[in-house]
Amino acid sequence: MSASPINQIVKNGLVLVLATVGLAACGGNMDDLEQYIDQIKARPGGRIEPLPEVTPYEVFTYVADAQGLRSPFVPDTPQATGAAAGGTRPDRDRSREYLESFPLDTLGMVGTLYIGETMYGLVQTSDGLIHRVVPGNYLGQNDGRITDISESEITLVEIISDGIGGYIERDAAVGLSD
Repeated sequence: MSASPINQIVKNGLVLVLATVGLAACGGNMDDLEQYIDQIKARPGGRIEPLPEVTPYEVFTYVADAQGLRSPFVPDTPQATGAAAGGTRPDRDRSREYLESFPLDTLGMVGTLYIGETMYGLVQTSDGLIHRVVPGNYLGQNDGRITDISESEITLVEIISDGIGGYIERDAAVGLSD
């Protein structure tokens, strides 16, 4: 059953009337908007700053222009390598001690202990265990060898890489924890 043609015409007419009324409502008084636009257009134009001048990139061809200059890929001082380097080196053949598996900053001195004539340093690890150490023992992950133990700190010398193939010694200490 289809709608009668008269009903269809009335429906279409009603839609047309509603659309016309809706569009008429949108076209209201826009005098204030037009006045604002005229005010903006009447303002004098401002000065636009010129763009900064772009300096061209100067290409440096190292091979052609650098006759007699040091290569940036070679150290500026001659470095010995291998057995000729001598100096300080970590002993890779030495058996590692248990406290060398901890970073030095996770170890804390908790006191000292005298047994007979020997003074021991007491070091607490991050897992809460306390270990006795004497000069000559190793601490930390940088081949840190204990050189002295006092009532307030354990001093040691670490062997660290210098970044250019060699090693240097660095003083370090583990202080008494509060």
